[in-house]
Amino acid sequence: MKKQLLLLLAVMLSAILIAACSDTQSGGSSSAAEEATASQPSASTQTEAPTADPVPVGYRQITQAEAQKMMETEKDYIILDVRTPDEYAEGHIPGAICISHDSIPTGDIPELPDKDQLIMVYCRSGRRSKLAAEQLVAQGYTNVVEFGGVNTWPGKLTTE
Repeated sequence: MKKQLLLLLAVMLSAILIAACSDTQSGGSSSAAEEATASQPSASTQTEAPTADPVPVGYRQITQAEAQKMMETEKDYIILDVRTPDEYAEGHIPGAICISHDSIPTGDIPELPDKDQLIMVYCRSGRRSKLAAEQLVAQGYTNVVEFGGVNTWPGKLTTE
């Protein structure tokens, strides 16, 4: 059956190509039969898997200005620094907790017990925070925002 479908598909594509080539060479219009064949959906169109969304991330990416505004207006949130503890010690956003992105476990995270709580994630440049945000969403966290890297953070940093 598969071979027959492939053969039928090959014949249909050949007919379409021949018709298209002869049409462009002759400058004429194609016949109604050729147009009907060309407009028929091919077997491959019917069996192709749908393409994935280009950004199926499940978290929101916001600007640093939006993050600052949220930190000023929101109440119950966590700022999550996903850099290494050494990077965190060199300077971090006040109030942030540090959980290195590569140590985010696949199970429960004691520091993040409420999976519906707003979690604002950052790293140094934005790469690791995106990975961490994806990991959190995959673990069932529902209110994750990612705002890039501390290397361009316009607010103050602390070493405390």
